[in-house]
Amino acid sequence: MKEKFYLTTAIAYTSKKPHIGNTYEAIFTDVIARYQRLLGKDVFFLTGTDEHGIKIEQDAIKDGETPKAHVDRVAAEVRAIWDLCDVSYDRFIRTTEPDHERIVAKIFKKLYEKGDIYKGEYQGKYCKSCEDFFTESQVTEDGKCPECGAELMDACEEAYFFKMSRYQDRLMDYIETHPDFISPEARKKEMVNNFLKPGLKDLCVSRTSFTWGIPVSFDPKHVIYVWIDALSNYITALGYDPDADVQSETYRKYWPANVQIIGKDILRFHTIYWPIILMALGEPLPEKVFAHPWLLNGVDKMSKSRGNTIYADELAGWLNVDAVRYYLLSEMPYLNDGTITYESVIEKYNAELVNNLGNLCSRTVAMAKKYFDGRVPENAAPEAIDAELVAACEACARGVCEKLNEYRTAEAIDLVFDLLHRANKYIDETTPWALAKDESKTARLKSVLYHLLETIRFAAVLLQPFLPGTAKKVLEIFSIGKTPFETGLSFGALQAGLALGDAGILFARVDVEKLLERIRIVTEETHK
Repeated sequence: MKEKFYLTTAIAYTSKKPHIGNTYEAIFTDVIARYQRLLGKDVFFLTGTDEHGIKIEQDAIKDGETPKAHVDRVAAEVRAIWDLCDVSYDRFIRTTEPDHERIVAKIFKKLYEKGDIYKGEYQGKYCKSCEDFFTESQVTEDGKCPECGAELMDACEEAYFFKMSRYQDRLMDYIETHPDFISPEARKKEMVNNFLKPGLKDLCVSRTSFTWGIPVSFDPKHVIYVWIDALSNYITALGYDPDADVQSETYRKYWPANVQIIGKDILRFHTIYWPIILMALGEPLPEKVFAHPWLLNGVDKMSKSRGNTIYADELAGWLNVDAVRYYLLSEMPYLNDGTITYESVIEKYNAELVNNLGNLCSRTVAMAKKYFDGRVPENAAPEAIDAELVAACEACARGVCEKLNEYRTAEAIDLVFDLLHRANKYIDETTPWALAKDESKTARLKSVLYHLLETIRFAAVLLQPFLPGTAKKVLEIFSIGKTPFETGLSFGALQAGLALGDAGILFARVDVEKLLERIRIVTEETHK
């Protein structure tokens, strides 16, 4: 039986179309899912949309839609962008699905019946953007939201509360005994020092000031608030039922999650609220919650209000999908925030995808067609420099796996492109065009081209999690389909005599200034 691997993204909030920073998380998680599949594991990859709340209700009214019509439209946009970006999810859950709503109502009732939820009244400051309450001591000096900086509203309403403090010591003990639960390490320290050590306050888990949500079954003027509704998707998607004597086969097979991938801005919800809800339900906690940094436009966080939003589908239209994936994956550091501008994307596209990867493939295959009738030559006369290239391939494979096991995707993809640079340098060092002019060096020419072709195949296998469309095209040159790491990362697997397909143009060079001008004109027209 295959080893299971269950991973999730945070579900996208359906107030607006997701910008490229939101899309990064789906692509990042897709890399991990594809990598685990290539290791031979039984992977279940969950993503989806969070579709309840006052902000959605208000946005729908503003747009002249019902809340359901609004979330149907935005959820379709989210799914279309994920599909465009080759996000290989196994389940796309929506929190307006009847099964999810039914189970969330059951979860709320169970927690109430066991004394973890009680009715009270909330008085304080409310942030509509974060959908969270804050006390006077928590707000900024100028009275703004401490999370996003937005204006706060005075709020007073009857609500149900979750007894977070009941589980505080238990959660602290769990984090201490499971050092990999919150990652990276700096994020763990932030949660422990800023939230757990000062003491947890009881959490508001219902609202009466809006109706777009799941009603509390025993008190229908209340709707269940985002914390229990949205966070529960990770188990409702697997068929969890708090009233079942035996949980579903899918739930028993995949839960607990191996990793839940989220943005650093929602770390508190996933490493404090969510594990406490699971503890209260008597369910195991996920093995790891990994919080990635933000993607900034220049130096600013992207938002519609700032007018600095870039969208993945628009950027893919200017270049292509793997250009988007490559930039996001290579430019987002492990801990610090990444940056994106149209200029930087285009310049990196030309430098790495066109010049490095694309040029290596096209000129190597062209030489094989010119000198050996388009067939893979034999490794007839290897030399020491060839062994260096082989060693570089093998070191790259080890490094990529090590980095992906640690969720360091930027460092992993950089290793592959370093290998491609090494192969281009190998061409300059071995000068195959000069060898071709001397018949006595034909055997040596064969070895050079064999090592180049095999390095390209080897790199394409490693690129499968990152650039699946491009990797597929490159592997098709060798009449190879999707290739597991176990069988594909053995240098020398390429058979001499194999007829090579056409390399084509993997990436067409673009004129930076001309494309930027086109983008400027279209963007100004579109976002007027």
